[in-house]
Amino acid sequence: MSAGLRTRVKRFSPAAYAAELQISNSATAPVASEEREASGGLTRLRAYTEEVRQMLSTPRGWSEEERRQYAEKLNRAIIGFPQERAEMLAIISDWIIRKRLQHVQFGSLPYPTLAEALFAEVIGMNVLELVLSNREGLEEVQVVGTRIFEVRDGRATASAFRFQEVSEVERIQQNLVLFNNDRINPRKRWAEVLLLDGSRVTLTGFGFTAQPTLTIRLYTVKKFSLDTLCRPEYRTMDERVKQLLLIIVRSRFNMVVIGATNTGKTHLIKALIAAMPDEERIVTIEGRYELMLGRDFPDKNVVEYEAEEDDPLHGPRQAFKLALRQSPQRICHAEIRDEDANIYVRACTRGHEGSITSVHASGLEDVPDTITDMCMLDGRGMNPLTMTRRITEHVTHIGFEMRMIGGVRRLVRIGEFEWRDGTVHVRDLVRYEEGEDCWIFPDEFSSKGLRKIQRADPEGYRLIADGWPKEAAS
Repeated sequence: MSAGLRTRVKRFSPAAYAAELQISNSATAPVASEEREASGGLTRLRAYTEEVRQMLSTPRGWSEEERRQYAEKLNRAIIGFPQERAEMLAIISDWIIRKRLQHVQFGSLPYPTLAEALFAEVIGMNVLELVLSNREGLEEVQVVGTRIFEVRDGRATASAFRFQEVSEVERIQQNLVLFNNDRINPRKRWAEVLLLDGSRVTLTGFGFTAQPTLTIRLYTVKKFSLDTLCRPEYRTMDERVKQLLLIIVRSRFNMVVIGATNTGKTHLIKALIAAMPDEERIVTIEGRYELMLGRDFPDKNVVEYEAEEDDPLHGPRQAFKLALRQSPQRICHAEIRDEDANIYVRACTRGHEGSITSVHASGLEDVPDTITDMCMLDGRGMNPLTMTRRITEHVTHIGFEMRMIGGVRRLVRIGEFEWRDGTVHVRDLVRYEEGEDCWIFPDEFSSKGLRKIQRADPEGYRLIADGWPKEAAS
């Protein structure tokens, strides 16, 4: 080999290679160490979670009665009872102290303490505990597979949290149905349960939907009145619209509310009921307790029915039969459905004026036909045209349409139903103009409506006769 070639060849040095390898390892060591620590912390947390789950699920007590009481206490903690949740959290904290884990680091946990992390995993709702901890404006929590969406003030957004595995959602589903004496399994692949605060939870899984779902419609503790809905932060209506609603309530018109989900139908119904005299007998019929009138209006003379569609002995038909025997002055039917449409129509035509309900319809003009279609499913030989006329004249005096506009719930239309020339007509008493952000009053009450107001609310009739609300607008 020539001398020039020997000078260009670099000889391998074990010492130099070892030095380069050490420098490379020291550069990547912090990142790898952090990854190993996070992975190891998560693995250990899962192991401790299973250990705590086994510890809590083991029957406790010397007698069968004590073991039964403990099982009930565990179920009550799962469903949200504060005292039982506090007791279970204390049991988990004691277990952590016995294991000497109170100072052990498990990586970056989104929970304040290890006890709360284990509680959320075993008894609580996992990461939903973090979502539910911020109730400001929260109306609904939607879980699809591992993804979580939050509905706040009518707007749905992707949550900052999500489940790690679908099995975590399925575990929450089983916990929720346990206390409600329901089930969700391959034979019954859905369930509806109630939380302690009245929030309604709808569950699906086992192939009924492509992924397990969990939807929590939260019970809002806010007490809505018509005055509240006029405030700038809500602006569902203005002062003139509120005054018109009070005249409608006092005049005992039968009312119907339409609108998409989360447009504020329930809030409007509760605000209208709040304006009714406390001594008037009101009977409510719901598929699930949602209005919570007894809780929000303890002084009102109200009877609340929860009608189970699948139970003939306690279904809507039986609820209506019993309700009509309890001398109701008004009936509040949360939502007209196929099987009870005929009964509600009969109730409204037999002296229970001032009643209120909601129905799914694309517009006010479609409401009488929609109710007629549901009545025709009864199988009786009825003339649909006669039924539509009857509903227009006796069941749907006044209609309210709710809509979400620019993230704000608006009462966009108030109409009076009329039957003219064999068809349904709607007088636009109030209409919201989106471009001008104001409510206008295009039409007046019909002569029939004015006579009803004159009989029931003379003061309101005099106000309208003097040109209100158009003069007030000018």
